[in-house]
Amino acid sequence: MPTRLLLLRHGQSTWNAEGRWQGWSDPPLSELGREQAAEAVDRLHGAGLSTVTSSDLERAFTTAAVVAEALGLGPVMVDGNLREYNVGAWEGLTRPEIEYGWPDHLDAWRKGRLLATPGGETRMAFLARVETGLVRAATSATPDEPSLVITHGGVIRAAEQVAGGERSAVIDNLAGRWFTVDDDGGLHAGQVVTAVESAARTTSPSL
Repeated sequence: MPTRLLLLRHGQSTWNAEGRWQGWSDPPLSELGREQAAEAVDRLHGAGLSTVTSSDLERAFTTAAVVAEALGLGPVMVDGNLREYNVGAWEGLTRPEIEYGWPDHLDAWRKGRLLATPGGETRMAFLARVETGLVRAATSATPDEPSLVITHGGVIRAAEQVAGGERSAVIDNLAGRWFTVDDDGGLHAGQVVTAVESAARTTSPSL
């Protein structure tokens, strides 16, 4: 029986607020990020969620823990396959710093002409581990009840690519998309959603 997953990007982190690329780096949520997580609870109350799975990075896990506690969903399951893309030497840098240090590389990477960022993981490896993590999350969920996955913008866009859908241009903090995982492990993209009011949304670096 197909399983529904709601993928949401974590709340704003301190590096999001500074415009820094994070990748596998592990900055905490900002104060606004914690407020976003708390606000999202109101919109998630009626979704009938059964479980919560999170990336192993703090910004995602803290967001997931806030939601899980408020909704009484039990302990957060953690999966390192759902962490953000490893951007290697670009981690901790702003976009202008990346463009200064690696002229034209950022544009080439975004257009798929580079297999990986300098010192980072390949796109193929990233897509494969994201798919593995989402199928595992679906296996842990109750088939007739959707499961929440708190992850990262790059992971959600990778899921869209695996599902064969159009990739979102921008994914705000606490925004995301519904997906369905069928019995054969096939991933299908559904409705785009946001869990916070427009006044609380933040657009910050998302792969």
